[in-house]
Amino acid sequence: MRARTTAFLLGAVLVFYLAGCVWRGVLALQTAFRDGSVTAGALGVAVLAFGVVGAWFLWREIQFGLATERLAVALDDDETPGGGLRYDEIDSLPRSPGGRVDRNAADELFARRKAETEATPDDWRCWYRLAAAYYAAKDSSRARLAMRHAVRLAAPKVSPSGS
Repeated sequence: MRARTTAFLLGAVLVFYLAGCVWRGVLALQTAFRDGSVTAGALGVAVLAFGVVGAWFLWREIQFGLATERLAVALDDDETPGGGLRYDEIDSLPRSPGGRVDRNAADELFARRKAETEATPDDWRCWYRLAAAYYAAKDSSRARLAMRHAVRLAAPKVSPSGS
């Protein structure tokens, strides 16, 4: 829950920042039209575009977070043999005194999850678990790609209510 609260707070700060960008862009455009300043107009368009593009990226990240949360709930409710989140596999990996997962153990888990995913490439559950293994192996960019693929595969199958 702490990650969700942090994401919410950072998102709220970003909304205020982007709103300020849009407002400054509009003011610069007004100045450009009033004074006939090409420079103010160019800066106004650039700042306005920055605010709009930033809002679009924020919206996409919120959608991604909600979609992954829906998948986690659906996978947690999955009672088929071999189903479920299986976070106990990650939780039981050996860790350093600082709490970091042992790289070799994470790589072994990743190899198992990768083989499982290659055996059933159309199963979003396998892709979700592969994303968790990537994350445990500290490969967050591939974890996000795998999770996005899981979201795409599950889109027609998992309703917003999580069932």
